[in-house]
Amino acid sequence: MAHQWRGVLREYSDRLDISDKTPIITLGEGGTPLLPAPALSAMTGAKVFVKYEGMNPTGSFKDRGMTMAVSKAVEDGAKAIICASTGNTSASAAAYAAHAGITAAVLVPEGKISMGKLSQAVAHNGQLIQLKGNFDDCLDIARDLAKNYPVHLVNSVNNDRIEGQKTAAFEVVSVLEDAPDFHFLPVGNAGNYTAYSRGYAEELARGVTTKLPRMFGFQASGSAPIVLGHPVKNPDTLASAIRIGNPASWELALTARDNTNGYFGAIDDETILKAQRILSAQVGIFVEPASAISVAGLLERAEAGEIPAGSTVVLTVTGHGLKDPQWALRKEDGSQVEPTVVSVDLEEVAGVLGLVKGGLH
Repeated sequence: MAHQWRGVLREYSDRLDISDKTPIITLGEGGTPLLPAPALSAMTGAKVFVKYEGMNPTGSFKDRGMTMAVSKAVEDGAKAIICASTGNTSASAAAYAAHAGITAAVLVPEGKISMGKLSQAVAHNGQLIQLKGNFDDCLDIARDLAKNYPVHLVNSVNNDRIEGQKTAAFEVVSVLEDAPDFHFLPVGNAGNYTAYSRGYAEELARGVTTKLPRMFGFQASGSAPIVLGHPVKNPDTLASAIRIGNPASWELALTARDNTNGYFGAIDDETILKAQRILSAQVGIFVEPASAISVAGLLERAEAGEIPAGSTVVLTVTGHGLKDPQWALRKEDGSQVEPTVVSVDLEEVAGVLGLVKGGLH
């Protein structure tokens, strides 16, 4: 009988801080595909793979950390969890809280969250509050609430989140049978950059890999505090999932960068959207804009001569394109994609498609 994936806590129970007393709150997260990307390999001369985290239950990588955070919260007797979110965390927290039978309170910035993510949090019965501020304001309030009231904080400042997310590195190693030479990631709160670095370091310590990959993280130009070296008071980017001006895992990420000879860079919004189109149209993977910054970062670094030919490269794409679909309907010139409307006529449809009887034009 085929083995059904059991979620990251059960699959990696020997490498996580769980015991027989830990209730396993899982929606089957993890086990996401690592897909070869021939088009990106042809563009860069590297062997490029895409870790498609949009295939998690709520459509983003956040589920890996949330299964751990909520399970440990319930083990500690929590009846309510709280998080600040630009969208994906709120969707994940609400879903896992619903599954656990506890309450989820989510704080999101007013007017700065996509409808796809907002609808998920609402659908999973999250208690949604929009603050008249940005993500960093939301996180400050969430921290203070957890400190002063009986709610359990499940943002990535909670180490349980990082521990759950590190399992993605285990999966990459399992498929490649070693660590890649380079790993590219979007960077918002920087927790995932920290988590992958931790996962790869643990695999090296176990003796199942021969190296640490160089960890390359990218922020949007209008929201690039780590690159700039100081917080950004009013972060601005269409890539809402990484619109964060003061990352919670900043110091941990700098340590991870230093340990892996890594790199942080910034990419502008138009380049992010161009990379999103390349990934969807030429590789077949549809992601939200923030995820596409991994692709943009790879192409930029390859153009700069930083990626040797034949290198093994993994890109993490963190969220599904249906999280924030309106950008896919925007052409490069800024206009909206419109369908071609024709009559119910065989010859007219064939003409639009460039078809002639017996073959193509």
